[in-house]
Amino acid sequence: MSHEKTVEERKAEVLIELRGYRPIRKERISEDIISYLVEDPRSGKNVLIWCVLATGTVGVQYVNRMRRAMEEHGIERGIMLSRARYTQTAKSDARKRGIELIPRIFPAFNIFKHRLVPKHEIVSPEEREMVLKRYRVKPYQLPKIRASDPAVLAIGAKPGDIVKIIRDSPTAGKHITYRYVIEE
Repeated sequence: MSHEKTVEERKAEVLIELRGYRPIRKERISEDIISYLVEDPRSGKNVLIWCVLATGTVGVQYVNRMRRAMEEHGIERGIMLSRARYTQTAKSDARKRGIELIPRIFPAFNIFKHRLVPKHEIVSPEEREMVLKRYRVKPYQLPKIRASDPAVLAIGAKPGDIVKIIRDSPTAGKHITYRYVIEE
């Protein structure tokens, strides 16, 4: 018997696809939590993704439960998705504990399949040095992009990262720009 996927499950699957994670296991661990265990091929480490089906607010109790689950399995990074609002305490605790909270506005579809959304990718450390040297700038002197930008969220860029944006151009063929990821 199959069940209809929740919005959170669809968002988790889009996130897994966009970030290139390799799925290991999916399980329902309680009435209101669906868990995905994935591998991040860039680091080779496992990441725990929780879909919290609660409505209203998601508080620090979920962050603590997730942290305990991460510790039990020796996982350093976690991602939580929910259509509920996160409390301020949950947001600050999650940041301290290595848990990324995906906001409610995260789409349940691949935004990069839209013709007006250009390709975004996180620049490697080697390319970062090359770009900064070529343009003779410090990272903070590049044009900025917020960490809350849907494309930045989708690829998992953090404040301090540099994102490469590749647009198709009718005149230039491909146009490449770089943006420095900032906090709100």
